Amino acid sequence: MSDVQGSCFYLMHNVIQHYAWGSTTSIQELFGIENPDQQPQAEVWMGAHPNGCSQVIVDGTKISLAELIEQNKAAFLSDATKAKFGQLPYLFKILAADSALSIQVHPSKTLAEQGYAREEEQQIPLKASYRNYKDPNHKPELVYALTPYQAMNGFRSFDSIVSLFKQANINAIKDLVEEFSANVSSAGLERFFTKLLSLQGEVKDKAVCELITYAKNHSTSTTNSLIVELATQYPGDIGLFAPLMLNVITLKPGEAMYLDALTPHAYIKGAGLEIMANSDNVLRAGLTPKHMDVDELVHCTRFQEKSQESLVLPPTVEEGAQHYSIPVSDFKFSVYSQSSQRLIEVQSAEILLPIDDVLQLSHSSGESVTIEVGQSVFIPAYAKNYKMSCKGRVARAYN
Repeated sequence: MSDVQGSCFYLMHNVIQHYAWGSTTSIQELFGIENPDQQPQAEVWMGAHPNGCSQVIVDGTKISLAELIEQNKAAFLSDATKAKFGQLPYLFKILAADSALSIQVHPSKTLAEQGYAREEEQQIPLKASYRNYKDPNHKPELVYALTPYQAMNGFRSFDSIVSLFKQANINAIKDLVEEFSANVSSAGLERFFTKLLSLQGEVKDKAVCELITYAKNHSTSTTNSLIVELATQYPGDIGLFAPLMLNVITLKPGEAMYLDALTPHAYIKGAGLEIMANSDNVLRAGLTPKHMDVDELVHCTRFQEKSQESLVLPPTVEEGAQHYSIPVSDFKFSVYSQSSQRLIEVQSAEILLPIDDVLQLSHSSGESVTIEVGQSVFIPAYAKNYKMSCKGRVARAYN
């Protein structure tokens, strides 16, 4: 790792994304980030992504985090991260959803590389609405709930899907349901999923209308009440069938969930922290007015059951720290509680976010800094170690 004479703690100035599904109150209530215009504050981005790059102060001048890293990638990221990724390999976010995000599938690394190369060769503009691959990277994610956090993640058991559709007894898709129930398998689900998402015109309208009528008449169940709620947000959308196919879960505050490649999922409501690989690749499967490429979506979907019990990711607990086991090298995520001069060894670029109390950091060089709730700090790999003190929780993003 290159030696650099520079700061060990860079206070970050982060971009707030005002997407329509965001909350006007959650981020302000949780982190004290002002919202004078009462806009939906959907996401706070902490990282070096070109669509919302954080800024830091260097010698009294504000520059982008990407520019800072570019000055000496090996020093800021570590030799290993520079060699493998060539950039800060993760994006860290505060996320606050007041209404549901689109149902999404993210491609694997291999499929992303193939799809990106193919669309580059076809000369599809990067910003074209019908482009599927914005970069050659995968986008695994972890979400850590700050409030009750409702989401859908992964396919229910095949038998459960058949049972729920038979209970709904929707005439417009009776043939599709019968076909799936005669072949309750991964291949059968793929065929059913493809045909359902491909419905058009009058058949689609009838199917959705019957679904909503059924859900309203049986709204005491979590699944059906969710369909009714989503129908007010996305009337007539084919994605309203998703709760019958996908696991519906509400994370408790402090619980986390991993969202793997090739797995359909959607965030519905709540506030949390999210960390992901540095990518913008999204294939949509409903609850959206945006482009849906059903063939490419199916190509990038793994049609496997995911048990309800497997959804919550349990941490390894060690001396008041919760470490989450993530099966990719792009990012790691930990939450530290009740820290007093806790020594942290640094092996890569890190971002720290105090969740519910002031964070104090110190370095053997004599440098120290106080980070308020709602602020974040970038720590370069060359810092090698630091000490943290905080009476509350501190989220740590690193790799």
